[in-house]
Amino acid sequence: MSQATALYDIPGPRTRQRHRAYGVLAVAVIFGLLGWLVALLSTTGQFGHTKWLPFAYQGIQELLLRGLGNTLKAFALAAVLSLALGGALAAGRLSDHRAVRLPATVVVEFFRAMPVLVMIFFVFVALKVQPLPALVAGLTLYNGSVLAEVFRSGVNAVERGQKEAAFALGMRKTQVMSYVLVPQAVRAMLPAIISQLVVALKDTSLGYLITYEEFLHAGKLIASNLDYDLPFIPVVMVISPIYIGMCVLLSWFAGWVSRREQRSPKTEAVDVAAAGPGTLLPGGGPPTARRP
Repeated sequence: MSQATALYDIPGPRTRQRHRAYGVLAVAVIFGLLGWLVALLSTTGQFGHTKWLPFAYQGIQELLLRGLGNTLKAFALAAVLSLALGGALAAGRLSDHRAVRLPATVVVEFFRAMPVLVMIFFVFVALKVQPLPALVAGLTLYNGSVLAEVFRSGVNAVERGQKEAAFALGMRKTQVMSYVLVPQAVRAMLPAIISQLVVALKDTSLGYLITYEEFLHAGKLIASNLDYDLPFIPVVMVISPIYIGMCVLLSWFAGWVSRREQRSPKTEAVDVAAAGPGTLLPGGGPPTARRP
């Protein structure tokens, strides 16, 4: 028997057959497109020995590894500083004092609307900063302002009664934020935080525009080599899966943290012992009706 849900009815036998047919058709179309793409690349000579020869040399491999290390270094610095800046700006926007809330709002709205490439170029050219600090500064200002809005929205999304109950218990606002609102908001904010960190990871590729020797910059040096017949497509086929793998690994880490947080003793239900026989009142036995 089919059981109805709140959103849709459980599909019957014919509907399941249609869904399987659609799935088989979609897989066939995807494989067809992949086959056409491989045939096109083969026709244009993208799988030739000359174009793939650079990756066999140790110097090229070291160049790619050094670029990957520089990318991870820039991302690590930008991620930590963005989270710190986002938390500080979110605290400013949530402040009860107008003198703190208004400047924080202006900073968040300004840097969130400013293109990240413009900020990187401004720091690099106008302030004459080295490539790595310029890249990290631009990524931090942009992603920090976006994360500030994520943090603020997550805290405001917590049920209002939680905050009111905490204040009723005599907690200060700092205690309410630290022990009540933020722990509950983190679970809701985690997907958005990871998505923004993935954006920061991909935006590290903008460093090649200011001569920072990151992963994409190393790939550009290899792809523009005339000795190997400009192996642009092979470089893309090598670099793209690595970028995708890093983003997938970051998403997996976020899921692992979320599952671990759900299993944390602080968030698990506490078993309450069953009530046993005993006095109900401090002064003696259970209350009884007075005799007339």
